[in-house]
Order: sequence, then structure tokens, then C-alpha cells
Amino acid sequence: MKTLVRNIGTLVSGDIGRPLLDADALVIRDGQIAAVGRGLDEDADTVIDARGTTVLPGLIDSHVHPVFGDFTPRQRTMDFIDSGMNGGVTTAISAGEVHLPGRPKDIVGLKALAIVAAKSYANFRPGGVKVHAGAPILELGMTEGDFAEMAAAGVRLVGEIGLGSVKTGKDAAPMVRWARAHGMTVTIHTGGPSIAGSSPINADVVLEAAPDVVGHVNGGTTSMTPAEIERLVATDMALEIVQCGNMKTALHTLRVARDARAAHRLIIGNDAPSGTGVIPLGVLRTLSVLAALGGLPPAEAIACATGNTARVYKLDCGVIAAGRAADLVICDAPTGSIASDALGALAAGDLPGISMVLIDGRITIGRSRNTPPAARAAEVVKGHGPAGAGH
Repeated sequence: MKTLVRNIGTLVSGDIGRPLLDADALVIRDGQIAAVGRGLDEDADTVIDARGTTVLPGLIDSHVHPVFGDFTPRQRTMDFIDSGMNGGVTTAISAGEVHLPGRPKDIVGLKALAIVAAKSYANFRPGGVKVHAGAPILELGMTEGDFAEMAAAGVRLVGEIGLGSVKTGKDAAPMVRWARAHGMTVTIHTGGPSIAGSSPINADVVLEAAPDVVGHVNGGTTSMTPAEIERLVATDMALEIVQCGNMKTALHTLRVARDARAAHRLIIGNDAPSGTGVIPLGVLRTLSVLAALGGLPPAEAIACATGNTARVYKLDCGVIAAGRAADLVICDAPTGSIASDALGALAAGDLPGISMVLIDGRITIGRSRNTPPAARAAEVVKGHGPAGAGH
């Protein structure tokens, strides 16, 4: 199956080192990007006219708390992942299945939950979204053998350290080493407690534990101090900014990271569902804050929610380049915006209007049901697409 996307006005790469591409078309073959360039006019089964609008990689939500299916007991809400896809999210990464009623905290039970969650979402894509789940919450008494067992069963993540009985850097550090030795990517909670039983985590704990990702560096929801954030920016860990956090310290993190030439380590998530709610447009909203209030060029902000995260989690999506997964968002300035395109909308503080989303080259939606309407909408001019995609 071959798809041609043509008449692209702006092509955002997802690579923060080269955020914009000099191209107006791309070819998708069997779910992967096959070619990117100008004037591509290959014979294709499906042809999409972007109508001069912006194409960017599908957004990656680096911090979500799924349970099973597309339901969150925390907010008693159905289809929240599908709603996020209507906000441009094509990949979601679990920071722990903490909202499962009766979540087991014994070692046998927590391993079982992680394995089942990983296997369940490997077989099920809500709204087409690729959910990377199975992120165990660490408890005291775990051994390296437990990590080896989970890794052999397909577990590739460790959920937020600090949400279980492992609360100190001394206790966490050996487990982080075991997890990393078995191919897992590790996140730590930071800031004040977020759920019953969790603990505040400060910079000293993070530095001793040495995880891969500083979870919600701007708080989930209560933030560390600016001085603590500065200490963590000085490391080589990924720095996660979330929507359900403190926007003042989010902007402080951005300023300090840019001054330290560390913007390539910034990643973006929702940290939802949470007490703050379900926020289908949360990643887009955070992009607009970083661009409009933080002064980050919009294409670089998008890289923080795409290519940066893909690098941290070793994903094949997040960057528009030959051989990468064809996860795409086609968008434009919303009707009525002062901006003339999607990047200008983010710089102005508006949310772009999404007119089409593709996951692995398959069109999942036409016009988004959640964003404001795009001033110009992509359309399928050959082949078939869902309602709202030019049909």
C-alpha cells in the first residue's frame, strides 16, 4: 500500500537539530516513510492533498496513566486515549498503571500487572494510538531476577519511582541499574506527592537514583524549587515537562535548559488522567505555552514532543525521515487566528486545527473533533479516507 502526501506548505521534521525540512511531499509505503522531497509524484493507492498546510510527526505523550482498554477509573472517563489522538497524539507512554482499583503492591502482583498491561496494549490500539504500557511501580524487596523476568515477558518501562515503597535514592539506585541492564527505561516522580501513598521527591533523591527520565520536572502537580530544577538540568537525564504541572517552573526549566544547550533533553507529556483531569489537547497546549510564552521556536517545541521523546524511548516514530513510522499530523492555523499557519498559531498562543492524523500510514481521522477547525483542511483526492477527510 502506497500513499502520497503532496502540496505540503511546511514540513516539521521532529529533529530538534534540523527542525524544518525543505520538502513539499512525502511517500508512505507499508506504514513507513519511504521518501521525502520536492515534486514527488509517484503513482499511489491514496493521495492526500495537504493544501499548503503543515505536516508534523505524530505527537508522543511521554506521561500517561492507562489501565486497560480506553477507560480511566481515576476520572471515570471512556475513550480518553482516542480523544488524545484527536489532539495529535499517536503514541503514548505509560508512567505506571497506578489507577487500577486494588492495584497489587506485592512483588508477584506488580510483575503480573506490568506484564499483562504490556501485552494487552501490544494487542490493542485505542483509536489507533500506540500505547507503550506495563510500567511497574517499584516496591522494596525486588531483585534483579524480577527485572529479568519482566523484561523477558516484554516489559520495557519502569513507572514513576516514588509511587510505591521505594522512596529513597539509596533504595532506588540498584533497581535502576538492574532495569537498565535489562533494557528498560526508568522514570522517577519529582515534586510533591500526587496520589495517596506517594512521597515528595527532591533533587537529591533523583541524583542518587540516576534514572533516565526526570518525571514531570515542573511538578505533578507540585513542583520542586527552581534551584533543584537547575541541578537536574545540569545532568544528562531527560527533563519531562507536563501539562498537569506548574507552568511557572515549566518556563523556568525551558529557560535554564536553553541556556545550557540542553533543549534536546526536553520531552513533553500530559500526566493525565490525574486529579487535574483528562486533557485531550494537553500536549498541544504545552507546546503553545513553550512557544508563545517561553519563546521556543515552534518547530523546536514540536521536536520536544516528538523526536526528543522517541530518542529517549528508542522508538521508530517521532521523526519524518525515510524508514521511520509514518505517524503524521496535518494541521493549520485555526479559523479566526491571527496566524497564517500552524507554527504561527503556536507562537501566537493558539492551538492548531488538525485536519488529518495518520498512524503507520493509515488515516485515523479527518477533521479533529477536539481542536478548533483548521483554516485549510487536507483532503483525500484519491483513495479512501474516514469521514471529514475530504469525503
